[in-house]
Amino acid sequence: MKNNRKAVEKRQMDILNLVREKGEVKVEEIAKEFQISLMTVRRDLQFLEQEKFLARTHGGAISLEKAYTVVTKDERIAYCRDRISEYASKLVEDGDTLFINGSRTALNLLNYVTDKKINVITNNCWGIGTKYADGISVHYTGGEVKSNVMVGEYVMRNLLTMTADKTFLGCAAVYDGGEFRYDIPTEIGINEAMVSHTTKELYILADHSKIQDRDSRGTYYGSCTYDSCTLITDDYADKEVVERLRMHGIKVIIVPTR
Repeated sequence: MKNNRKAVEKRQMDILNLVREKGEVKVEEIAKEFQISLMTVRRDLQFLEQEKFLARTHGGAISLEKAYTVVTKDERIAYCRDRISEYASKLVEDGDTLFINGSRTALNLLNYVTDKKINVITNNCWGIGTKYADGISVHYTGGEVKSNVMVGEYVMRNLLTMTADKTFLGCAAVYDGGEFRYDIPTEIGINEAMVSHTTKELYILADHSKIQDRDSRGTYYGSCTYDSCTLITDDYADKEVVERLRMHGIKVIIVPTR
């Protein structure tokens, strides 16, 4: 056992050195370099992140030096979205069935689920061809594809025959009046079908750039409200808007990113 543990520790340190050397590395690259499975890579990265040696990203890992040198607006948003996805993954329990809509941030949480058996029902085409951990079973609703999201009556008919324990949704914007905006016309009906067939929790994932006051509203397809939901955002979100959302009865979780 001691020899096995030493071998694991050596491999994890070698992975850390590779990440530090390159700045950012993909899971597949690590697996090939050390001749190990993708699941083993994800477990090692999870351990190294817990020990605060590196930061995990969508599909890989990044050195702390690079993670904390975020200079552009887009880089900051991408980093925050990853942290939101990672936090959301911790809300998933073994045996859960999940609904996930067309949001890439919501779908990305699956990259951080490494040791649970779950079923996922989604209309999100971004996951097609992605290799997730062995315990994750992904089922696609089918339907007409628009902007990598499956939409239409076929999606609705399938969703109305299904149930999930938890639903994870993304959105285009969150307004301080408690409204959630969507930019694909049929998204609202599909999301409402998911929500109405959820037996436990509804989570909305939205980075700080989407947390807005009502005066910033422009042209959009539609918005809706939810009777009960938890919004997960990051610590760059406007504090005043967050407080107004809480006043409207929305539970808000702030994910630390700095």
